[in-house]
Amino acid sequence: MTLAPRAAFAMQPLLLPELFPLDLMRRLAAVTRVADGVLDSFDGPLDAEILITGWGCPRIDATVLAAAPRLRAVVHAAGSVKGHLTPDVFDRGIAVSSAAAANAVPVAEFTLAMLVLAAKQAFARARAYAAAGWSGDALPGVATPGERGGLTGAAVGVVGASRVGRLVIGRLRGHGAEILLSDPYVGAEEAGALGARHVPLDELCRRVELVTVHAPELPETRHLLDGRRLALLRDGAVVVNTARGALIDTDALVRQCASGRIGAVLDVTDPEPLPPGHPLLGLPNVLVTPHISGARGRELRRLGEFAVAEVERLTRGHPLRGAVHPTDLHRIA
Repeated sequence: MTLAPRAAFAMQPLLLPELFPLDLMRRLAAVTRVADGVLDSFDGPLDAEILITGWGCPRIDATVLAAAPRLRAVVHAAGSVKGHLTPDVFDRGIAVSSAAAANAVPVAEFTLAMLVLAAKQAFARARAYAAAGWSGDALPGVATPGERGGLTGAAVGVVGASRVGRLVIGRLRGHGAEILLSDPYVGAEEAGALGARHVPLDELCRRVELVTVHAPELPETRHLLDGRRLALLRDGAVVVNTARGALIDTDALVRQCASGRIGAVLDVTDPEPLPPGHPLLGLPNVLVTPHISGARGRELRRLGEFAVAEVERLTRGHPLRGAVHPTDLHRIA
């Protein structure tokens, strides 16, 4: 009888029960021999054939691999693998999977919520209402002539047709938005199939009233929205960033938002976190949230389910749905 492969966990120990509650652990135990405990460092031999990783996993490099001769797969129960896997993992032919597709769902949901509220100018209006002592000329709930309102008919720019970007486009279609997409890896035909119109980034900035950023952080995408492009945005436009803080030039964004010309909703910043007293934290037209758009709390189970299903596929010789290939690394987050 062939023994089931040995599996081990490497992540922040406190995350384990949220990612893998009892029923998921039972599924893993049915197809693997799961090691007790969680590895938060690699300081000795590793006899696992399958390593299930998560946030807080130590870096896996050539030294670690030398002590793990049986390792044949890394299944990441989170998003990007670039922070903890070196090219040595791929060079040795180890299979790599990521639950990035599962983690994209809560990010897209958060993004859509922010776009709906931004379209209604909810953040700026709430602060203005509070500053006025919860009183004012306009009664709560009464429409103001000329206001833009919600997403129906709104021109929304999506920067990056990533997993999250594509989910956001699908949700925007359901709200009747006009969607412009900028992504160097997507052509007009594919954009049209998604329900968007492909345009150069400069044109996108000139035409939309809402911009949502979903590109990976790469050398060529640093400050993708720089001072020049932010200046192209219409007066009253709002930039939503749930991707990476470095995609936007922070100093240029401060200048544009401080002038009152545009607003921003930032779940990621550069630097992250922003230091106390940073201008973006006090502007009435800017909302900064502490990187909460990804899976948290009850949402973590979705990542565990994805990882367990990947391990099941692996043990049965089936293709991995979240497979990450070395050729993907130059264009993923």
